[in-house]
Order: sequence, then structure tokens, then C-alpha cells
Amino acid sequence: MLTRRRFLGAAAATATAAALPGCSSVLPEPDVSAAGFGESATGTVRVWCRAATQSGLTTLVERFNASQDRLTAELTPILDAQYVTKLATAIRGRSVPDVVDIDDINSMLFIYRDAFTDLTEPLQALDFRDKLSPGHLRLATRADRVYGVPYLADNSMFWFNTELCDRADVDPDQAVQSFDALLEAARSLRKLGDDIYAWSFPANSPGALGFVVQPMIWAADTDLIKGEIGQQSGNIVGNDVVQQMLELHRQLWVDGLVPRANFSDDASRWGSDFRAGKIGIFPSNYSVVVSGSDEAFHAKIAPRLLSGPQGGAAFFDGGDNMCIPRGARNASGAWEFMKFALDLPQQAELPAGGYTPVRSDVATAEFAKKFPLGTLPLERIEEGYAPTTLSYNLLYNQPDGPWLQMFRRAVFDGELEAAMKEAQESYDRILAQGQA
Repeated sequence: MLTRRRFLGAAAATATAAALPGCSSVLPEPDVSAAGFGESATGTVRVWCRAATQSGLTTLVERFNASQDRLTAELTPILDAQYVTKLATAIRGRSVPDVVDIDDINSMLFIYRDAFTDLTEPLQALDFRDKLSPGHLRLATRADRVYGVPYLADNSMFWFNTELCDRADVDPDQAVQSFDALLEAARSLRKLGDDIYAWSFPANSPGALGFVVQPMIWAADTDLIKGEIGQQSGNIVGNDVVQQMLELHRQLWVDGLVPRANFSDDASRWGSDFRAGKIGIFPSNYSVVVSGSDEAFHAKIAPRLLSGPQGGAAFFDGGDNMCIPRGARNASGAWEFMKFALDLPQQAELPAGGYTPVRSDVATAEFAKKFPLGTLPLERIEEGYAPTTLSYNLLYNQPDGPWLQMFRRAVFDGELEAAMKEAQESYDRILAQGQA
């Protein structure tokens, strides 16, 4: 089963976005300060969404259309691999949708090219502004101006099989205190039997692997990229945290603590081994773990945030941001739709579709009772992160990209130093080209 977040991004994403400067900035920016903006609009609101998260938008559109009779939202799903290209083409053709629900990691591609409307003022007017996911907002912010709002989250965490942990005398809270503690817990879990493994990771799916492994670096307050957009470079050679992350996964492989199938795991059946009760520690998301299993299994799993070499905590702030393109014909109606999407009733039902809300105040006692496994990233919402860069797809989502090549060479071949050196050179080159 694939998570609803398609991890294999569009190969042409960064190249397409690089073609935007000559066309995006000429589109007129809606006047968000006009009296009555986002209130009592009429007509049609054209909404584009990613096919990967279409299920999270379909019910929203239905609810919005049923809530009033002035506005009609029309939803158009776009294949993830085509989304950036189609939006760039729409901008060039001066015929854009009113709302784009975009993979948050791709928000900056268009913000950097002045393609989205500045929503700083209407966002500040929301009384729940400080409850919104800071990780999502960071990806929609440039020079202290905000060009989008979060809608839904797709977060990576550790999931522990508590039944196996009890048998192996493993305490999840102790296990996440350090890489050494994780490795000790993994060895204890592996001793349960030949068919029980400690851990599982999709080592042949670049996007899925980045989704679950990068936060183990971020938990130590560092990243594989350094610098602001325009001056970014790789941060790999000399980064002890990156080296320790690779060493941990190398040890998991060498000691036989993960299934041999991890070598070729492309995430097409991601989580099937964990849901079968054969894996003790599984880094993944809510959709793969919870939506793909039944209540009996839910009773014996527990989430924890991903941790670094000496503890810390982080999770990948994946999911969607909603933005209003410059040139939108019904920007007022678009903002009204976006506010509706952020209302508590809509946010509180997102876990039913496999997603996490983006408002921390959703985590009420009622919500926790209905979705007990969906509260952790809301309670620790400040720990969410994703790198802001124009080159994410080329770095992390391509089978021949430097992220996957480094991981595989270091973990399976044991060539850590050479793998990191090669990755540093590739990161520097790709980042330089993306910022040119």
C-alpha cells in the first residue's frame, strides 16, 4: 500500500519552475486589503489539488458547497508528477485557478517567482494564526511575507509495536533517547525470533526514505542543506549527525536487524510487514500505519517523534499548502474557501482520510478520543520541519538523485566517507543550478 502522499516527485519540477520568471510576475495581484475581501463572495472558485491528496479535498468541497449558496467550489485533481508543469503552463497562459492546493515542499518554487498572492495581512487577521503549523508556514514564507496557508499535514514518526516491545523489554520512551538506545532496542526486538525484525525502511524509494530518515538529522538541529535560498549549498561532509545517521542504518543492515527485502523496497507495499506484526520499530506516517489497519492493531501501536543521535525530536512536515495565484479571477471567494478549510470542524475530520490537521487547537479531548493516534504531531507541532529549497525534487525524489545514492552506497556498501563526499559535490551542483 502506498501512502496517500506520492513520494516520487516530478523530475522536471525544478526545471519547470525555473522558466517562471518571465511570465509569473506580470499577472496582477489581487487586492487582499479591499473592503469585504473573503466575505460574501459569489460565483465559482476553481480549486486545483494534487491527485495524491484528492480524498482530503473532495469532502471539503462537498461541505463547502453545502454550507452556503453563493459560491461553488469546483475541484480539479492534477497528477502529482504533472502538477508543477501544469501550474507553470497555466501561469504562462494567464489562466490560473483561484486556489492551488500544492505539496508544501513545492510552495517556494512559485513564491520565489512571484506567482502567488501575498496573504500576510488576511492571515494575521485570523484569530487562530498562532495555532497553525509553523513548518508549513515556513515553506510559504519569504522575506517575512506569507504566500499561503497550510491545509493538511502528512507527518513521519516512529511507530512502535508495543506488544513486541513488551516481549522484548523495550521501552519506546527510552529507545528514542539516542541512536545507541535505538540500536540496543533493535537488537532486543530481533531476538524475538527469525520472522520478527526490529526495523524496516524503504531503501529503494528516494522520497519515502527522505520522509522518514531526514527528521533524524533535523532532530539534532542540523540539515543536509545550509544557507538561505540564493546561497544554498550542501551540508554533508563534516556533518557528524549525517554520518551518525548513516552509521546507524549501516549497523541495522549489517547486523540483520532489518529484512533483506529493505534493499529493494520501493514503498509499493510499504508498511505491510509492520501491519502484519513482524516489525518492532517502523518510521512512517498515519496513513500507512493507522488508515491501513484495524482497531485491534491500533490497540498495540504507539507513535513517538523521530529522534537524533542524542535524542531531540522532529517530524517531516509534509502535506499541502493552499495558495492563491496572482491573476486569480475570484480571489475573494478563494480566501473564503481557504478559511472554511481551516475551520475546526473540517480540520478535526482529516484523520478519517489519513491526514493530520494543521491547527494545534484541534487536539481536544473529543478529538483524542476519536483519533487517539493522531494527537502527537499536534501536541508537538513546533517540532515539524521541512527544508525550504528550490531543488527538493532533484535532491530527494529522483532515483538517481544524490540523497538515495548516498544512502545506498553508505548503508549497503559501507563506503560512508566516499558516499558523503560524492553527495556533497552533487548537492552543491544541483543547488547552484537551481538558484541560478
